[in-house]
Amino acid sequence: MSDVLDLVIIGAGLSGIGAACRYVTEFPDGNFTVLESRDAIGGTWDLFRYPGIRSDSDMLTLGYDFRPWKGAKTLADGPAIRDYVRDTSREYGIDPKVQFNSRVISTDFSTTEDIWTLSVETDGQTREIRTRFILSCAGYYHYDKAHDPVFAGREDFQGDVIHPQFWPEGFDYADKRIAIIGSGATAVTLVPELAKTAAHVTQIQRTPSYVAAIPSEDPINKLTSKIMPESLSIRFNRWKNIKLSQHFYKRAQSDPARARRNLRKATLKALGEDYPVDTHFNPPYNPWDQRLCMVPDGDMFTAINRGKASIVTGHIDRFNSEGVRMKDGTQIDADVIVTATGIELNYSTNYPVMIDGVTQVANDSFTYKGVMISGVPNIVAVFGYTNASWTLRADLMSRYVIRLIKHMKAKGLTRVVPIAPEGMERRPIIDFQAGYMQRVLHEMPCQGDRMPWLNVQNYKHDQKVLIEDALDDEALHFSRIESQTSLAEAAE
Repeated sequence: MSDVLDLVIIGAGLSGIGAACRYVTEFPDGNFTVLESRDAIGGTWDLFRYPGIRSDSDMLTLGYDFRPWKGAKTLADGPAIRDYVRDTSREYGIDPKVQFNSRVISTDFSTTEDIWTLSVETDGQTREIRTRFILSCAGYYHYDKAHDPVFAGREDFQGDVIHPQFWPEGFDYADKRIAIIGSGATAVTLVPELAKTAAHVTQIQRTPSYVAAIPSEDPINKLTSKIMPESLSIRFNRWKNIKLSQHFYKRAQSDPARARRNLRKATLKALGEDYPVDTHFNPPYNPWDQRLCMVPDGDMFTAINRGKASIVTGHIDRFNSEGVRMKDGTQIDADVIVTATGIELNYSTNYPVMIDGVTQVANDSFTYKGVMISGVPNIVAVFGYTNASWTLRADLMSRYVIRLIKHMKAKGLTRVVPIAPEGMERRPIIDFQAGYMQRVLHEMPCQGDRMPWLNVQNYKHDQKVLIEDALDDEALHFSRIESQTSLAEAAE
């Protein structure tokens, strides 16, 4: 094996293991490795251990199309997803390629060699790995810190304060009064789960979210599984779920007032005409400007109807010894406060990206097809969809990288880099109003005002431009260094 790898995949979560499986399928004897900063495969689904953790996307699209999810649940629980990722890794022979406890601390591309050098830390020792291409599947948020805003009086509270990202193993919350601060997917997952054994759960939210009930098991999937061969049923339902998600997203964007009315009607039906839906489930933004919160079989609504959970909407004044006081004077007594206040976005890198020792500034760049970064060679950082399952786009990006590598092997090329046109208008990389995105949008690359510099967040479009369209276009520059061993030779 050459001491220069063809590919380094950073991250052994859902995206990274999927990419590795794609790579070994195309290159069974491929010269690659997977670097994982933690000691286990699974990424998010191994890290997050809070009660009730589950997907917020249907599993037929969150799972891999090359190894379809066969579980019954539409939204699977975290441990099941973790096992699915690990089983896939074993089945495709990826486990031996994973280097655990290997944290990338810097990457530097040499333009005289067309090679990346990664500085990798393991157990306090630093080593170097050289590779021709990097696929960063390190996720979109920091693992070691969360968004945890300061609340006045926090030190006065006499109970436990927990962020879901760092849920204590074995924490006993039975018969306790719990206040959950937050309104996103984590909060609406925790509310019904904790309410099963807690004395009472109160969700405190500054801004409401749209919450939609979906069946825990897809009735169409159940029907087709009885009348179709398994493989055909899975393909059909995966296609159906992709199409439906795109359809509902487009309808919400084209007629947001109608989408809002429909969601309000469904929530009133679930909670009753007397429930203050317009206070607790009426966001100031349009549907799908942020992700909808999906609750299987309306479990959150059930917890509210049973009196096990309630919602308080407003601004927090401060913590006190007994719990949380709102600015309107409302007091929420609690034994435990859960700060489900969000993640710290990370745009796929915890480390500097350098070219010949010069650190590249992300927000000076444009995204090419939403995949590569202008001016930076031989690297792709995976960032999935905000309006559909993350894996759908992550998989397209992995397949695109493999197309690039295959093309470069065949042609003896050593470098590929997008070059943005001079004077192109700069636009935010994505039109998405979630707080975790808005907090760091100014640090991220931009999209442009024309193709191929747009990030359209549309699966059908991305299938075409990433998988079907020719690789060569005027924005993407391929080259070779004659004195360097070619990719094809290095693989021999």
